[in-house]
Amino acid sequence: MTVTRKVPLVRRTTSALALLAIAPLALAACTSKSTADADAITVTATDTTCDISGSSAETGNTTFSITNNGSKVTEFYVFGAGDRVMGEVENVGPGLTRQLIVNLAEAGTYHTACKPGMVGNGIRAEFLVTGDSVAATDEDGRLTEAAAGYKRYVDSQLTALQETVAAFVASIKAGDVAAAKAQYPLTRTYYERIEPIAESFPDDLDPRIDLREVDVEPGWNWTGFHRLEKDLWVQGLQPDTNAIADRLVADIQELADGVAAPDFVVDPIQVAGGAQTLLDEIARTKITGEEDIFSHTDLYDFQANADGSQAAIASLRPILDDRNPELAARIDQRFADLDAELAQFRQGDGFVSYETVTEPQRQALSQKIDALSAEVSQVQGVVAGQ
Repeated sequence: MTVTRKVPLVRRTTSALALLAIAPLALAACTSKSTADADAITVTATDTTCDISGSSAETGNTTFSITNNGSKVTEFYVFGAGDRVMGEVENVGPGLTRQLIVNLAEAGTYHTACKPGMVGNGIRAEFLVTGDSVAATDEDGRLTEAAAGYKRYVDSQLTALQETVAAFVASIKAGDVAAAKAQYPLTRTYYERIEPIAESFPDDLDPRIDLREVDVEPGWNWTGFHRLEKDLWVQGLQPDTNAIADRLVADIQELADGVAAPDFVVDPIQVAGGAQTLLDEIARTKITGEEDIFSHTDLYDFQANADGSQAAIASLRPILDDRNPELAARIDQRFADLDAELAQFRQGDGFVSYETVTEPQRQALSQKIDALSAEVSQVQGVVAGQ
């Protein structure tokens, strides 16, 4: 789910999805020049290489078909000036092929990058875009309304996030560990639904909020939800816990201020792409239990990612229903199937500990998510007019 914002974009190395990319008013979705998979620029990735069949394109929508022939999960990015993310596809497992549609509305020098293992700066190459600026075309206003609808959803989640983070931090500062533990997964729900928003902003905003311990590199100051999670469940409140909590509040405020900025513009094409990557994040990283490793509250994150994906698709439904109603119906059924699968793990208003979920049950969840993702992966092309 991508937004247009003329700033560098930095993301945490292990999360999924950049719903937010940068492009000057990316409503130019209907001006696609790559109208079929046969026209796609192919990207063949391994653990050490990133071979791209073309190094240039004309302004407008460009389609990349990314195949991972390596042994590590990889990602593929298109960067604009200042390393702002124009588009990305994450969690491309070994042997998989994924499609990315990127709206490059302005001529200039961009960069592509494969990231084997989803870490580092990636294997980069220049990508030249030529031609005239592509004017936004939205004859019936549905793209504009889709963008506005998703923005309303983001705003509502941010409001709830700020309120719940404030209560969570107040409990920590009061030394009420039991209350903070109860609030932790509920607060994260609002962040997990819109996490790609944070990934669109510079200065490592998403890592500051949500970096996991396993991804902390030497010399980094570990902050955010998961540092507080470790304090609450494992090592007890530390001398700097309150400072880490205050930093979380400040980082969430920075996120809210960024979304409220006048140059924050939602790109419907990347909203569709992000809906898929939210699902892929569950299937390829969270399903193992590595996200909330101390609290084992992973199922809350699963539900939140699914909710965020469904909300993104909902904002695009007028377009989807008109152009491919059969796909829309299949997506509805797949979301219902996933909801039913998750429902068996509910306990009161929340979920059971992920430690109690057996390996066969985890596999069944993964299958439902993969089936849904396969359908949602087609939405980006529908919205782009392909």
